[in-house]
Amino acid sequence: MRTRSNTNASSTASRRDFLKTAGAAAGAMAVPQWALAVHTAPKKVRIGVVGGGFGCSFQWRQHPDCIVGAVSDLREDRRKALQQTYACEKAYNSLEELVLDKTLDAVAVFTDGPLHVHHVALAMSNGKHAISAVPAAWATMEQAEQLHDTVRRYGLTYMMAETGYYQQSTMSACKFHEAGKFGDLYYCEAEYQHAGLEVLYFQDGKRTWRHGMAPMHYPTHSTSQLIGVTGERLTEVVCHGYGDDDPICKDNAWGNPFWNESAMFRTDRGNAFRVNVWWKGAHRGVERAQWIGTKMSFYAGHPNGLGPIIVRSGKQMETDDAGFAREAPAFEQYKQPHYWQTDMLPEPLRHDSGHEGSHPFLTHEFIDAITHNRRPAIDVYEALAYTVPGIIAHQSALKDGELLKIPQFPRLA
Repeated sequence: MRTRSNTNASSTASRRDFLKTAGAAAGAMAVPQWALAVHTAPKKVRIGVVGGGFGCSFQWRQHPDCIVGAVSDLREDRRKALQQTYACEKAYNSLEELVLDKTLDAVAVFTDGPLHVHHVALAMSNGKHAISAVPAAWATMEQAEQLHDTVRRYGLTYMMAETGYYQQSTMSACKFHEAGKFGDLYYCEAEYQHAGLEVLYFQDGKRTWRHGMAPMHYPTHSTSQLIGVTGERLTEVVCHGYGDDDPICKDNAWGNPFWNESAMFRTDRGNAFRVNVWWKGAHRGVERAQWIGTKMSFYAGHPNGLGPIIVRSGKQMETDDAGFAREAPAFEQYKQPHYWQTDMLPEPLRHDSGHEGSHPFLTHEFIDAITHNRRPAIDVYEALAYTVPGIIAHQSALKDGELLKIPQFPRLA
């Protein structure tokens, strides 16, 4: 088992620094010089974008410090989509060809989930920085070890493109936490509900890599919403799964019998964190969290119609339905700021995007980390802290909810 390094010096500090003070435009967060729109980089980053599905949804071309130098996808239609999106003439048939291009500084890896680690290793072995889609590692601790060792060996910039970290509600929670408004933030719940994924399980009559994938092998949309706010590490887990007699649960490449998995984690601060990742059932799609503290709690908007809510500890007394006197919490609606509209981003990137406005932030964070030679917010240390707990949670579910310890990775120098 790996030993845990000091979480107080985590790579979330870069975002926390600019979330700490308020700026007038967003309910206000102030930003350091590196987050302003002024172009100061001595050299633009030339990036290659691989994967014409999700890879088309970022703002590389609009970033003032970035040039899209090449694109690639195994499918011709997706290569053309990438070329059109980024106005890029140079296209390669595969990532293996693209990483040999010596004019490129970095590669954006938006390929199949099980291939992320292999493709990051190919990029770095050819001298390229890399950002990958989630999850950082797929299904096994061996992949997690390989990613950590790859980044350590080559000393290049790695970042995971986790949207939950830059969702507007998560950014507000971070702001509240840094200001001490929660008091003791002792409990958190996060959920990623996405019924109907079966449409992605087949393509042209053949199974895709998503076919039968375990829910907890895709945990980062949820785990990011606690770890990214407090810097806590998840140290142990009990997880339970739900499956049925569907053939997908009986025969898949991952040996996964579950549609849904629900986990209760313990953190290194002794706090509880409940995570649901559900692929099936009578529930509405959502990526959200709620952060519960002794002074204040914050509930992100719910798909059943309840918007963002703040609850504050009681200042007056009331009588409950059993006749007992109790403190009455103050309940108020919260108007969610649109941080993507502010000078936290270069001006060309100040527009909405999928995943609650997170894509321009991910674009900017990776490019800015390279140009300023700093650690990105979601570096390999953070990426594995988001990813590995899901790998272990699935093992717990396969063992009928056995309590399992979660390995920790050290921070790289």
